[in-house]
Amino acid sequence: MSREHLKAVESSYAGQRVLVTGATGFAGGVLARRLVEAGAQVRVLVRSREKLASKGLAGVECVEGSVTDPSAVREAVAGVAKVFHLAAVYREGGLNDDVYREVHVEGTRNLCAAAVAEKVERFVHCSTVGVHGHIENPPADENYRYSPGDIYQDTKLEGEKLAWEFYREKGLPVSVVRPAAIFGPEDQRLLKMFRLANRDRIFLLGDGEIFYHMVHVEDLASGFLLAGTVPEAVGEPFIVAGDRYLSLNELVQRIASIMGKKGKLVHLPAAPVQWLGTICEKTMIPLGLTPPIYRRRVDFFTKSRAFDIRKAQRILGYEPAYPIEDGLRDTADAYRKAGWIR
Repeated sequence: MSREHLKAVESSYAGQRVLVTGATGFAGGVLARRLVEAGAQVRVLVRSREKLASKGLAGVECVEGSVTDPSAVREAVAGVAKVFHLAAVYREGGLNDDVYREVHVEGTRNLCAAAVAEKVERFVHCSTVGVHGHIENPPADENYRYSPGDIYQDTKLEGEKLAWEFYREKGLPVSVVRPAAIFGPEDQRLLKMFRLANRDRIFLLGDGEIFYHMVHVEDLASGFLLAGTVPEAVGEPFIVAGDRYLSLNELVQRIASIMGKKGKLVHLPAAPVQWLGTICEKTMIPLGLTPPIYRRRVDFFTKSRAFDIRKAQRILGYEPAYPIEDGLRDTADAYRKAGWIR
């Protein structure tokens, strides 16, 4: 997107009353900050306002509550023009499947119902590229078949389908954003990968030739802003990702280079670890225990995630502004500053 196009989109939010769910999370916090900077009247629905100050959002209007609470949701949606629904349960060990379903599905139902009642102008729903699962012939676009691989992706897909149901049956003006793997300074999602690459010998499961596609959090926020404004976005899903994807081998070697390491790759068989992860999950999660190995962590090494972003470019005017190399360097600097890596 040109700077002029993005500035015009951002300025269109000035004075608009908007709701952001998930504002204490990484992507939601950045989006809420960008909306504040654009002059929007931002309201957030969060379980606790304590984290807002660290996100630069201490002054925003806050409704304390959960998306699973219909009364809190109605209060949060009342009088807003647009809703950005980013609240989600991040993958955590030992969580019961019902927790994911309650937030991702029933929470979405509550928000959609309230948005219909309030006749909001736009409902932008955050899904995930994970609904597509492993990409057999990359890159994939928005029409690629659904194949979620775990409870997080399963319930995110259910939530997205529910939003489409409200679009078709209730006339809710829905747009869906499916982010690639989100990264950027101040977030720890890539920390394990940086620690993995911060050594002269890097051990990887599988051959490392699968693809990994990321999106800088600021580019993702721009994608949300565009999806909440462009008229043609209503009724459409958009994959929002970076300018290109890399093989896992190339990605970890680039990180190693940034960290000043040699980055010699050592590949290990993935199948035995995948089998062990399956056994651990099936025996430990029902008991409320945290498995030492998850299948999804093995999937990271064995399943491709690579996408075509031309639809977002064509309809939204989206263009990634943060090259992956620059984003990785910024992230490394932030991790060092925080003392998370050396």
